[in-house]
Amino acid sequence: MSQKKPMAKSENINIAIVGATGLVGKQVLEILAERLFPVGEVYAIASRQSMGREVSFGEQTLKCKDLEQFDFAKTDLAIFCASSEVAAKWAPNAAKSGAIVIDNSSHFRMAPEVPLIVPEVNPDAVFGVSAKNIIANPNCSTAQLVVALKPLHDHARIKRVVVSTYQSVSGAGTAAMDELFNQTKGIFVGDDPTPDAFTKQMAFNVIPHIDSFMDDGVTREEWKMVAETKKILDPKIRLSATCVRVPVFVGHSEAINIEFENPMSDDDARDILREAPGLMVVDKREDGGYITPVEAVGDFATYVSRIRVDPTVDSGLWLWCVSDNLCKGAALNAVQIAETLLNRGLIKG
Repeated sequence: MSQKKPMAKSENINIAIVGATGLVGKQVLEILAERLFPVGEVYAIASRQSMGREVSFGEQTLKCKDLEQFDFAKTDLAIFCASSEVAAKWAPNAAKSGAIVIDNSSHFRMAPEVPLIVPEVNPDAVFGVSAKNIIANPNCSTAQLVVALKPLHDHARIKRVVVSTYQSVSGAGTAAMDELFNQTKGIFVGDDPTPDAFTKQMAFNVIPHIDSFMDDGVTREEWKMVAETKKILDPKIRLSATCVRVPVFVGHSEAINIEFENPMSDDDARDILREAPGLMVVDKREDGGYITPVEAVGDFATYVSRIRVDPTVDSGLWLWCVSDNLCKGAALNAVQIAETLLNRGLIKG
């Protein structure tokens, strides 16, 4: 992980992590401890089947409490790392109890009264939390995309984006990771790689299908990238996406083509991105002079490589963007939202 980042405030915030036994929930607990977030009591919340299970928070061991019996009035902040169904049922209850909710599911993202936030992009949107006491965390593929687009948009105004994603199986959960592992291992001993978590064989394959199909042939994952980018960054940006699942355990990659209203050279883009928050530029035009998903695992940064001019349009660039989807794509962004709330005086212990 990157170096620890102490907070500017000293309040002790009581926090509930809903879905604490999942991939993202565990990562949230790790990052809260890593970044020295000023916690008071930390409650690990899970389903009744997981009640009593132990999870780690720094040097502490927490026993999971039952979501259905938990009193959110004891908390100042609730970070939901569960399904849309769980968020729809329980997040409003937590919010009405006085806790500010940061939700990682897709349920509230497009609700007009709920802010959708990536702190490097639209931090002031946190002031909209007063409407519902709920803030939405964006889709993992959207989060890294808008971090890369924001500084370029500020300098040259983006007209159009075409993005192809290469998304790891961890975005589909633990069962998907297990399926990739078992299929990969099984193929070497002659086992039939029967799909379960995916629609087709995942090992040694790529699947151009994430989430359900919509009537126009776009998948919901692709629609999310379009709608969320417009809400977070600029509704005038035209964006088209193709989202692909690849046999990588952790780390999403994106090939991004950008067309600008104003001139933007590759050298200018490189300089702008190097100065932008949350980004690391690794762009050497030589063998290995770029970042791959394996190298981004566990890191807080979003990486940009392969910056080059697109000669087919007047002002166009290509970028290669890589990030840990469990980190910046989910857990880290949620913690950064909590830090933003704290630093702007919107949450106090």
